[in-house]
Amino acid sequence: MSPAAAYDVVVAGGGPAGCAAALTLVRAGHTVLLADAGTGPPKAGEALVSAARLLLSDLGVAEQVLASGHLPCYGNLSAWGSPELYAVDSLHDPYGHGWHLDRPLFDRRLRAAARAAGADVAEHTGVRRPARRPDGTWRIALCARAGGERAVRCRWVVDATGRGAAVAVRSGARRRTTDRLTALHLTLDPAPRASPDGRSLVESDRDGWWYTAPLPSGHRLVAYFTDPDLSDPDLPGAAVTGDERFRDRLLATRYVSHRVRPHGLTTLRPPRRAAAHSAHLDRVHGDGWTAAGDAAAAFDPLSSQGILTALYTGLSAGHAVDAHLHGDRTALAGYAAQVATARTAYAREHRAVHARETRWPDRPFWSRRHLNQQA
Repeated sequence: MSPAAAYDVVVAGGGPAGCAAALTLVRAGHTVLLADAGTGPPKAGEALVSAARLLLSDLGVAEQVLASGHLPCYGNLSAWGSPELYAVDSLHDPYGHGWHLDRPLFDRRLRAAARAAGADVAEHTGVRRPARRPDGTWRIALCARAGGERAVRCRWVVDATGRGAAVAVRSGARRRTTDRLTALHLTLDPAPRASPDGRSLVESDRDGWWYTAPLPSGHRLVAYFTDPDLSDPDLPGAAVTGDERFRDRLLATRYVSHRVRPHGLTTLRPPRRAAAHSAHLDRVHGDGWTAAGDAAAAFDPLSSQGILTALYTGLSAGHAVDAHLHGDRTALAGYAAQVATARTAYAREHRAVHARETRWPDRPFWSRRHLNQQA
């Protein structure tokens, strides 16, 4: 049997956080394997805020990742705390406009950039059975979706596996959740005539809030965010039950309905569910591992900070692991402090945003969030 290939670092997860960590580490001179399982539901679309350009520039990939294939987002509209529509225009943003991403394309380009920088990239390959060895290294099984398994060794693992935090949880870390937010989302067919308004739109209602945005493909994403017990058809009093109920609630919106009607709703497909709750690990590093992205801290989509935070924590984790492997005993604690600071800022803004919606104080969705503000 041939000996297992050896790396300085194995990065588990090929999304923005994993790619940012891999790029940072390989450019620091480390041998890196980036393993992307490619599992889970496909990313239908996601917004990228303008400030992310700075992080992508720090990673040296801004031009190639954002060059084409994405749709500029020149502002955001919201009906929140009031029935009136409020606009935030990117003309007043010092970093320029944001983007409605072709998310699969965005991730593929990031992985291609990591490969070009010198990382080994294993597509459609999951990290399985990570085992810490007596000599302080890891032995990891890499399982390809097409079949076959091979073992590798490494000095360190970066867990960028998303909300599941597979490596960190297996290594003893615990997942903490602060709410139960769930997304019901679907992608609508292209409209006969493309809308000239490329802004995203958020609209709150008595049991949650709606989001819609155009996609680069011409399709439109529409999502409803609520709590599971308010959307489960098997529970009494559910706010959204069944496909027809979802459609009725969608058409009852004041602003979102106007954006979605041109796309046709006669053959509306059933919405898909996705976790959207806020969560974090009780510790973001341990014996031979560091977590980044949603594995470290996952934020409510209302913040529009998901990809930005993934890039930031991936890059920061990469720097911390590099410094630690070079003997800096304070580097990982410093990284943990950075993540804690980001979480504190997010929590403060999250409370402030939800406090502005006071129209339905007795409805469960809003009373829960207002109660959390007082806790």
